[in-house]
Amino acid sequence: MLQKSCTEENRLTVLHLVQPVEGGVARVVTDLVAAQVRAGLRPVVACPPGGELAAGAATAGARVYEWPAERAPGPRLSREVSTAGRLIRSCRPDVIHAHSAKAGLAGRLAVRGRVPTVFQPHAWSFEALDGRAAGLAASWERFASRWSDRIVCVSESERRAGERAGIAAHWSVIHNGIDLSHFLPVGPEEASAGRAALPLLAGVPADAPLVVCVGRLSRQKGQDVLLRAWRTADTAGARLVLVGDGPCAPELRRTAPDGVLFAGATADVRPWIRAADLVVLPSRWEGMALAPLEAMACGTPVLLSDVDGARESLPAGHLAHCLVPPEDPAALAAALTALLADPGLRAELGRTAQSRTRSVFDVTKTAGAVLHLYHELVGKSRPMTRKRTQR
Repeated sequence: MLQKSCTEENRLTVLHLVQPVEGGVARVVTDLVAAQVRAGLRPVVACPPGGELAAGAATAGARVYEWPAERAPGPRLSREVSTAGRLIRSCRPDVIHAHSAKAGLAGRLAVRGRVPTVFQPHAWSFEALDGRAAGLAASWERFASRWSDRIVCVSESERRAGERAGIAAHWSVIHNGIDLSHFLPVGPEEASAGRAALPLLAGVPADAPLVVCVGRLSRQKGQDVLLRAWRTADTAGARLVLVGDGPCAPELRRTAPDGVLFAGATADVRPWIRAADLVVLPSRWEGMALAPLEAMACGTPVLLSDVDGARESLPAGHLAHCLVPPEDPAALAAALTALLADPGLRAELGRTAQSRTRSVFDVTKTAGAVLHLYHELVGKSRPMTRKRTQR
C-alpha cells in the first residue's frame, strides 16, 4: 500500500487511467493534470511506459505509475485489468477518469462502479472498426455504460454517435481546449523567419504555398486520402508536409507523390502551424481533433473532413470552404485547389478562426468544467479538498 503524507490525505485524488500515451489524448490529460494540481487536487496518472504522457504528466505535477497496457484488446487483457485494480486499490482514488477505449475497458472491468467513474472515449472505438468487430465494440460500450457515472464527450456529435449506437448514459459534453498562452499568432515577418528556419524547407521557394498536415500517421488521420487528393489538385507549386509519425509512415512514404515532405514526429508543432498557409486534417473519425484548434488559435486556416467535432470546431461561415466529406479525395482536391488559389480568402478565414477559437476553446474552461464534474460526482456539498475517510 502506498503511504501518503498528511497533506495528501486532505486532497481529492483523481486517477487518470490512460492508453494511448501520445498525440491528442496525452496532451489533453497533461493539460487536465496541470489544472488539477493548480486547483489543489492530487492527480495520479497510470499509463504504459514510453510515449510523451508519463514525462509530461510528471512535469505537470502528477504522480505517475506504470500500467503496462497494449493499445488494442488482446490476450493480456486479464493481466491489464488486474494490474489496474491493484493500482486503484493502492492510490484509493475518489474519482477514476478513464481515457480512450482500452483504458475504459480495463478500468471499468476492474472497478465495476465501486468508485465514481468517468469514461472519456476521445472518439468511439466502434468507429475505427468494421463488421463484427464494430458490433462487438458497440455492444461492450452499451454494456459498460452501467459502470460509468458519466461519459464525457468532447463534442455534441460524438455524443450523438454514442446515442445512435444505443449507449444509454449520463452524458457531459466538454469541448477540447488548448493552451492559448502556448498557441499564439505571430506577424508575417516572424512567420516567414520561422519558415526559413525549418531545415526541411531548405530549397523550397519562400513564396511557395505551404500545406501542413499534423497528426499521427495512421488510418484514423487519413493522410492516405490527402495524398490521393494531392495528386489531382491544382497545387500551383505548393508543398505538402506531413508532420508526425506512426504505423502508416512506411506506406505513406512509399506512395507519396514527388514534392511531399515528411517532417517526422516533433515535440513542438508551432513552427509548422505558423509557417503553413493551410492546415489540413482529412480524418476518418475523431471526437474533436486538437490540431485544427491549435492551428486556428495561431490564425492559420484549416481544411477538415466532416467527422465528429469538425463542425463544432469551425466558425459557421467556414463550413462551405473548410469542410469536405470524409474519404472523398475528389472533394478534398477541389477544396485544396480553391483555397490555394485565393490567398485573400485564406487570410480572412484565418482571422475569423483565430477570433472564435481563442474565445471558445480555452483549456482553462475545459479544465474548469471537468473539475465541476468531479465535484458533482463526489457530492455537491463536499469541497474539492477534504478530510479523507477510510473505505
